[in-house]
Amino acid sequence: MRVGFVGAGRMGKPMIARLVDAGHTVRTLARNADAHEVVAAVGATPVASATEAAHGAEVLIVCVFSDDQVREICLEGTLLTDLPAGALVVLHTTGSPETAVAVATAAAHRGIGVVDAPVSGGPHDIAAGTLTVFLGGSDSDSRLATEVLGAYGDPVLHVGGLGDGQRVKLVNNVLFAAQIGLVAEAVRLGTLLGLSEPALLAALPHASSGGNAVTRIAGRGSVDLFRATGGEFLRKDIAVAGAVADALGADLGLLETAIRTGLTPSTPVTPSS
Repeated sequence: MRVGFVGAGRMGKPMIARLVDAGHTVRTLARNADAHEVVAAVGATPVASATEAAHGAEVLIVCVFSDDQVREICLEGTLLTDLPAGALVVLHTTGSPETAVAVATAAAHRGIGVVDAPVSGGPHDIAAGTLTVFLGGSDSDSRLATEVLGAYGDPVLHVGGLGDGQRVKLVNNVLFAAQIGLVAEAVRLGTLLGLSEPALLAALPHASSGGNAVTRIAGRGSVDLFRATGGEFLRKDIAVAGAVADALGADLGLLETAIRTGLTPSTPVTPSS
């Protein structure tokens, strides 16, 4: 399939490599010489603009950092008129469900479909072909998206209509941030009991307290080191989740306290003697 790709960054580069390996023809926006070289090295065609990436594409994948960037690329430029009529836009960026709706509304008059497809996992999951994708959109658009996203996504979960992929991802990240807070509090308790953080984190993943958050934090060696590497992405997504909840007149309830703990650097505690 002819695929356009915008966002050849930390997540985008391994996605592009997997798409090429799966037999797709990929045109990728590469803004600098380094990106140009990396894109070409995996067999994709580097181009200088989103317009060129969209040229002739049956599917256009957008994988940038923020909601504002998605709006800039899809709504403020000519991208949607540069795509062939009947193409499909896949939005990987985690953001507001309303952004996907706005893009779909702008694209509808040309018969261009839109799915929101935020992901859970990292570059290592992409390289292994095991990235989790939460797909929101019509049945027909979701089937077409799955044909392409299956190059690096497994499972690709069709969770509902347009915007529902974002809603599931926001809930996922809120829960994950809260779990980090619970792990941080457990480490604080362990320190008060005289345990070292590394020893405690090495043990907990193997017990009934284990889970994805504990395992990933243990892999970094401490809660603060984990916060330092993933905190920027989580804070962005939590802010979006909070804004969506506020718009509904709701709040995050008990999750909010745990999230605050999860994303705030630890205060040193004095261990028991």
